[in-house]
Amino acid sequence: MTKIEIVRAEMVKAMKAGDKGRKDALSALLTALKNVAIDKRADLTPEEEDAVVLKEIKQLKETLESAPADRTEIIEECTLRLAVLGEFAPVFLSEEEIKAIINEVLSGLEITAPAAKDKGRIMKELMPRVKGKADGKLVNDLVAALFV
Repeated sequence: MTKIEIVRAEMVKAMKAGDKGRKDALSALLTALKNVAIDKRADLTPEEEDAVVLKEIKQLKETLESAPADRTEIIEECTLRLAVLGEFAPVFLSEEEIKAIINEVLSGLEITAPAAKDKGRIMKELMPRVKGKADGKLVNDLVAALFV
């Protein structure tokens, strides 16, 4: 089953259960997935579906951060939507798994003592391996820690 079909089925369950908040969150996700598929003019790959979910989560987090503290309805809605979208987000690699991949990249590039000038080469090799599987900020922080 594609993520669109899964989201649609969950949305029907939410409608039957009368859970308006969950239904609205799923409806927004379904719309985003469909729009990307329409733009692409083809079915989405699992990686593309995950990228759409992560993009929606990122937008919600930005909205949550920029919302004034007195706007509790916005904060509650974003929190609910984040919880719902979290069910469809891909599982990220752990910090230890990322470090293992970094070490593989270092050995592949034959870098024994990484210097700051090597960061570009390391990231160029590393990011395609972890794209969509790890938080880019965490990966960047772990690579930056090599140079301290």
